[in-house]
Amino acid sequence: MEKITFQDIYKPGHTVLENALFIHNHNPDMLLQYDSNFISFKRMPSVQEFEEAHQYLRDFHQKYGQKHVRFYFPDDEELSEELLAYFQKDEDYTIGFLELFAILPGDFPEVHVKEEIIVENVTDETWNDYLEFQYEHDSVYGETFAEKKKAQHLRNYRDKSIQQFIAFYKGKAAGSVDVIIKERTAEIDGLMVHEEFQKKGIGSRLQKSVMDQFKDRTIILVADGDDTPKEMYRRQNYLYLGKQYNLLKVYE
Repeated sequence: MEKITFQDIYKPGHTVLENALFIHNHNPDMLLQYDSNFISFKRMPSVQEFEEAHQYLRDFHQKYGQKHVRFYFPDDEELSEELLAYFQKDEDYTIGFLELFAILPGDFPEVHVKEEIIVENVTDETWNDYLEFQYEHDSVYGETFAEKKKAQHLRNYRDKSIQQFIAFYKGKAAGSVDVIIKERTAEIDGLMVHEEFQKKGIGSRLQKSVMDQFKDRTIILVADGDDTPKEMYRRQNYLYLGKQYNLLKVYE
């Protein structure tokens, strides 16, 4: 397996500034999406450097009515004691971390095929089912966000480098996943199973469909460090590749 890092993970948007310290990613189509509008540090900043980067990003976001700042730190580096102490002074900072996993399709466990579960590539015929399923999930974050996401889902549908999958359980939309296709990787993104249909094997069937369709690529995904699904990935033979700290602050 070739070396894979967090730099291989898909982030919608474009670079508006890059210097020796950081890369600033901005997505004008999804201003409300925290993970598309952020600064990614190339090296661990000092407190003073962080303060300057924070002010720069805050000023930039305010021009677009954005009420957050998001930062990603270098792969597999611990936050310095000085930075931790600085962040802990402000209760509005949320520190988290992501974990990167990868698997070769042939290493994914066999999945018991259940007739009541059907997984398909999203087509014109199933587009409305997919969109309604996504809208129900996205609306948890507000109607404005959900409406913006509808446009993003449509852009993804038209993008040949992204494949959308939908799972049906006894004819009802029950799960979905998007796959970002690159030359050597296929990235699982937004794997979701409706709460009503949890623990029926739908998530595994969605993943198996990805493995079967992209046998010539390394399958990668990112899991929130505090979420339980990452334990499922370990049981499914995914390899742990590393972690990355992140920081979020939302302004009212």
